[in-house]
Amino acid sequence: MTNLGEFVLARLAEDEERFRAGELPQLEEAERRGRLRIMYADDAAGLLLAGGPVEAREDRLPAPVAENVEFLRREVCDGHDDTSVKLIASVCETHPDWRAGRRT
Repeated sequence: MTNLGEFVLARLAEDEERFRAGELPQLEEAERRGRLRIMYADDAAGLLLAGGPVEAREDRLPAPVAENVEFLRREVCDGHDDTSVKLIASVCETHPDWRAGRRT
């Protein structure tokens, strides 16, 4: 796993902690700002990650935080797509470890 992947996994763990503490997770804030979108696939085969402001169909509900985090962990650990890992990491660009984490 790359340094960037490890960075993202650590931030996902922090998001889980934020959620348990009743705080807004960074992923959810990023979705609200239109930086990325995590949504259920039309065929109910799981979740999809999309970058940028994505308009979701009205009948498409946002996925719960726990499902988002688990889905994104699989994306990072299974090495599906470096672009997805970079997109997830960009949500955490204000974190002090961001500069070191994005180098690889």
